[in-house]
Amino acid sequence: MLGRRQVLTAGGAALVAALSPSPVRAAPHTDPFTLGVASGDPLPEGVVLWTRLAPQPHEPAAGLPKADYPVKWQVAEDDGFTRVVKDGTATAAAAYGHSVHVDVRGLQPARDYFYRFRTDRHVSPAGRTRTAPARTASPERLRFAIASCQNYTDGWFTAHRHLAAEDLDVLFFLGDYIYEGAVTSRGGDRDDASLRLPDTFELTTDTLDLYRMRYALYRTDPDLQAAHAAVPWALTWDDHEVQDNYAAGVPRFEVPPVDFLVHRANAYRAYWENMPLRRPRRPAGPDMPLYRRLRFGDLAHAYVLDTRQYRSDQACGDGIRAACPERDQPGRTLLGPGQRKWLVDGMARSGARWNLLAQQVMMAECRYGGEAGRLDMDKWDGYPADRAAILGAAARVPGTVVLTGDIHFNYAADLRADFARPDTPPVAVELVGTSITSGGDGLDVVPKLQQQQRSSPHLRFTNGQRGYVRCELTRDTLRADFRVLSHVTRPGSPITTRATFVSERARPGLVPA
Repeated sequence: MLGRRQVLTAGGAALVAALSPSPVRAAPHTDPFTLGVASGDPLPEGVVLWTRLAPQPHEPAAGLPKADYPVKWQVAEDDGFTRVVKDGTATAAAAYGHSVHVDVRGLQPARDYFYRFRTDRHVSPAGRTRTAPARTASPERLRFAIASCQNYTDGWFTAHRHLAAEDLDVLFFLGDYIYEGAVTSRGGDRDDASLRLPDTFELTTDTLDLYRMRYALYRTDPDLQAAHAAVPWALTWDDHEVQDNYAAGVPRFEVPPVDFLVHRANAYRAYWENMPLRRPRRPAGPDMPLYRRLRFGDLAHAYVLDTRQYRSDQACGDGIRAACPERDQPGRTLLGPGQRKWLVDGMARSGARWNLLAQQVMMAECRYGGEAGRLDMDKWDGYPADRAAILGAAARVPGTVVLTGDIHFNYAADLRADFARPDTPPVAVELVGTSITSGGDGLDVVPKLQQQQRSSPHLRFTNGQRGYVRCELTRDTLRADFRVLSHVTRPGSPITTRATFVSERARPGLVPA
């Protein structure tokens, strides 16, 4: 494992010590594709393909020596791989946890493709992916879903099995892919007697080896593997990929700043290793350029945001608090000046029918305890200057939809430039998706959510069950289905649609369908 002090300093930033080059070896003797396959960030001409070699996924280094392995890949027009259109050989480098990232180009837009990997006699499961429409195309519709917050110890990833069966163009995963806390030998509330995890998993993740093992644990879940293999993902992180409620370089718990930057560097490196992200997203020490834009012809531009890496520390002591003067200081930021300018400028120039903001924390005002209640300082409520800038841009650009995770509840919300004036029309809408598992089985009706609705007329719907939100965009209309499970502490829950809302591009506002 990388020790906490094994850092280099360059330009004032703490960097994880680079691992030395490794020799190339033949393939492992046992199946190395235990973590499945994935694709992500679709372009009109290409997509990122991912896998990671891990013959013993619950062990440090996944049971592999410090050696690189050649891995062949194929992309075909059919699932039998009789019409292969692209192929090549990549390297599963020990320095990057034996992960493989292939940025395939030269594909046709708006097409389904199938892909797989091979190393020696071992062949991976096949995945299906889909390229984005051509940049000059005018698609009639875009089908996508939003998901987030999958604490392994809180239950089974049944929602992902249902996601795999949806016919989607892309899945936006909005953070908390892993959780950093202890995992018992039977997987917490899963109580899986067949699991038998080593004691190492009861350690909180902070080293690179521990993060790699944690991602490997999650990636062995067959339902999560099925969702990754069925549709390309566009992912961003929230806090638990590093530490609960951290803010840029400020940890939640009292540790020396240099130690936390090493911790963050380990977390960011492992995140890139285990996600279908392109090489330009690869981190340099504790810094990782994650925010980006994906285009779906002139129908939609999706802005995948990062509300953790550049934010000011939470105001008023963090948590759910009464407002304080610090909250309203104009220099405080959730996005950071660079990302905020990039987003506002991009929205103004996009020319797309819809602008999707795929991000982490709730943007709508959400009061706890009635109209004069407290606010959550970790959300956009704690950063009113940035929220005003984004909603000001949305007021000038029709078709803004905010996609949110984090909070483990479903909300449908109208977004107003001034939430104190409920008589004013919305400038955008927000879909807050519940968790995959985090929080356990959940409830349909939650009293505190009902109270929030009574005191906040812009909150059109609330629900406390687990699941995801399935969406369809047409040229003029957004439709959102809140899909929920009856339970997650046992496998096999059916899925139902709890509520459906629609919003018009020209007149934003969520209306029950």
